Amino acid sequence: MPGALGVGIGFGLQSIVNNFVSGLILLAERPVKVGDWIILAAGEGIVKRINVRSTEIDTFDRATIIVPNSDLISEPVINRTHSDMMSKAIIDIAVQINADPDVVRDVLLDCAESHAGVSREPPPMVQLAGFGESSLKFQLHFFVDDALTATPTASDLRFAIIKAFRVKGIDLPYGWRDLLVNLQAGTGRSPRKK
Repeated sequence: MPGALGVGIGFGLQSIVNNFVSGLILLAERPVKVGDWIILAAGEGIVKRINVRSTEIDTFDRATIIVPNSDLISEPVINRTHSDMMSKAIIDIAVQINADPDVVRDVLLDCAESHAGVSREPPPMVQLAGFGESSLKFQLHFFVDDALTATPTASDLRFAIIKAFRVKGIDLPYGWRDLLVNLQAGTGRSPRKK
């Protein structure tokens, strides 16, 4: 019995030592630092505190994720702000199939270039990303100087795009389908089997 207890304590200490060493690595190499915006399997948010055994991350919905430091060393981590705060954002836009794609591109670029939160370098870019059943699908790519402003900037741009589309007469696609019903000519009734 004492041997089993010793093995259990040994495994528990191994985890504590692993997290402690990982904490030292985080503090020395600094792949993640306080204030970074990181994305993990457990979620995403801003690093609030790096402790000896774990790291606290504040999520954007005001929750806290406590991650063992060994996970930050052994698991993939996306650090959106590691080298600088600049971040890329993409807005997906669909318009009716009969819209002039050149006009749509010009409207999207004008909206992005006139927004104070959109970085001038690299400049915004528009791609015709695909074709829907009754739509043209575009993507507006742009950068912001502060990653934390990407979401509100994208929202502002969506409002501006809707207003600009209305001015230019560009319609968004409808979510319904036309249903074609064939009736027998002249009778107003459905054809019958003979």
